[in-house]
Amino acid sequence: MEPLGVGDPVRLGPYRILGVLGAGGMGKVYFGRDNDGRTAAVKVLLPELAHDAHLARRFLREAHTAQAVTSAGVARVLAAESEESRPWIATEFLSGPTLDDAVRTYGPFGTDAVRALAASLAATLRDIHAAGLVHRDLKPPNIVLTSTGPRVIDFGIARPEHGMTLTTTGQVPVTPGYGAPEQVLGQRVGPAADVFSLGAVLAYAATGRRTFDGTHVAAVQYEVVHGEPRLDDVPAELRHLIAPCLAKDPAHRPTTDRIAGAFAPPPGADRIWRTGPLAKDIARRGAAAERHSTLTGGNPATGPSRRRLLRTSLAAGGVLAATGGAGAWWLLRGEPEEPRTPNEPGAASSAEPLPLSAATSGKAPEPLWGPLPVAAKPANGVVATPVSLRDVVVFAAKEGGLAARLTRNGKEKWRLPDIEPAAGIFPLQDRRIAVAGVDGALFVLDASTGKQQSSQPQADVGRLLAQDDEYLFAVTRGGMLRAFDIQTLVVRWTAPLPAAAAQGAGPRGAVAGISLVVFGADGTVRAFSRLSGTPTWQVEGQARSAIDPLVVEHKTPTTRDYTVILGGRTLTARKALGGDELWKIAAADAPAPGVGGWGPLLRDGETLIGANGATLSALTVDGGQLPPRGRASRGPLPHTPLVLQGEALWAVEADGRGVSAYARADGRRLWTWSGTSRGPWAVSAAGNRVFLVNDGKLTAMPTVG
Repeated sequence: MEPLGVGDPVRLGPYRILGVLGAGGMGKVYFGRDNDGRTAAVKVLLPELAHDAHLARRFLREAHTAQAVTSAGVARVLAAESEESRPWIATEFLSGPTLDDAVRTYGPFGTDAVRALAASLAATLRDIHAAGLVHRDLKPPNIVLTSTGPRVIDFGIARPEHGMTLTTTGQVPVTPGYGAPEQVLGQRVGPAADVFSLGAVLAYAATGRRTFDGTHVAAVQYEVVHGEPRLDDVPAELRHLIAPCLAKDPAHRPTTDRIAGAFAPPPGADRIWRTGPLAKDIARRGAAAERHSTLTGGNPATGPSRRRLLRTSLAAGGVLAATGGAGAWWLLRGEPEEPRTPNEPGAASSAEPLPLSAATSGKAPEPLWGPLPVAAKPANGVVATPVSLRDVVVFAAKEGGLAARLTRNGKEKWRLPDIEPAAGIFPLQDRRIAVAGVDGALFVLDASTGKQQSSQPQADVGRLLAQDDEYLFAVTRGGMLRAFDIQTLVVRWTAPLPAAAAQGAGPRGAVAGISLVVFGADGTVRAFSRLSGTPTWQVEGQARSAIDPLVVEHKTPTTRDYTVILGGRTLTARKALGGDELWKIAAADAPAPGVGGWGPLLRDGETLIGANGATLSALTVDGGQLPPRGRASRGPLPHTPLVLQGEALWAVEADGRGVSAYARADGRRLWTWSGTSRGPWAVSAAGNRVFLVNDGKLTAMPTVG
């Protein structure tokens, strides 16, 4: 929830407006309370749209549509009016997570819980259909879990059975993966369309993933119309009940009465709403709603004291769910932000490191939290590296897109489904991140909140590469090298890049003075002018795949020079300007793609540390040999970047068989975590926490101090 801003109403009808819950393409949603203390989600048509009589009628039609349904399984409409030419709708405020949020936080439902969910939703759909309506947009975000069971929300596109779906220009009239084939094809729909959506919802609840999926919207819609549902992970006793709901032919789908009977849950199955972690979450949200509804803060016209009070209340743990803009619902996540300071909003406190003496047994410590089955599987054999900034760790989400969880306890804070993590999660200054959308658009986000700060819709980003104070560099989806102004995201130049350099997982890059150094997927290193994209030098055959280059800066009172250190068949130091070789050390073994030879280096003060075959070697910045900092238990090490946190150096083991912590001072192996796992892994660290991603799981580990 956000405090009210300039132009926001302080009262709508009987409701005093306490805060902003969210906004959609057509409306803005407020948290309101009437004089009797009853709360509501008050949805208001945006001022710039209110003059459109057609949209205003459509907006109010949603209220009348929902009022036609008399069922305990839907959110009640409390009032609907037009005030000063701005129509608004007040709906029942529901305290509870949406189904998708609950599954992401607590994992897939058990068999009995899915049965309880199915029976309740089927009964609600029966009531909706009895009113002569088809919901048309049943999906996990439109199902709120309350202490009395699931409630269906959002009648933004519901229509009478004989009507066609109404949308604004360019709007997809169905949620990809949940809308029935006949909806995708633009045909008339009946109650059977909601049955199809129910089947997709139940499959998601049972497995935590969509039964129809694809890399973009059109691919998902094609699967809905022509493909088979992915039900392999659905428990066998539920699979034969869900599959008929997903029949392509509406006539072959069961009725809601048959579904309610077939899924009849055993006695006590509905305890999921009353006991356990989900029930506690629901209760916590209800308590938060009660706290927020008591906020008064003095004169509402003045604002500041009320705004501070609202923010204070939210920092204490506000968690709510409410109606959103037309066709949307908004969820306030279940965890507060970390304490803030004036200089670093959203800053996270560091974890307490373990004493070095705690690592003498060789046994890995217990995780701070996790492993949580919330991360995406590898793409092109690569796991997106999580990034920890402010109070969150940002990572590639299991369901697609980007997600952020609080570093201190692993609870989800925000999620953006239309981001492509394979393009990279790139930390910027001021605790921001740069990411790319599934359509190649470039976004700069606030890491703590996920809110967009700037964007470039025409960026065509395939992979983010490097950045400095002025430029953000990327490889386009067409394999070109492109520079963006880091403040405005305006394209500054575009230069060709050989196709082989951008293949597979793509290149790695670094900025060294006026040079942009690109280590291609083909193992060739190319340098370009960062100002114009003009090629300046290259080294062919340095490795078998891309390896992160390391830049070392040399400063004197009058000059500043840069050295680029490259792994692969040799460890080679070159001048960033001109590419002249300064020194070279042969690798202990021949590298293969992604493993062996010299891997990426890490700088620890005046010491360089990197994997050389199976050894963690140490050198001076001038290439002088130092005692090694560890040795793998088996085979050459992968090219996953090393991580230094506290007094431990973290490295992925050979064949991805776990991640080991080595003593920073002498290279002694302290422990190996998850030694039976197989790669690939992604590792990052901040605030005495080490974040590991492997096999779709995210884990936070302690380090030693």
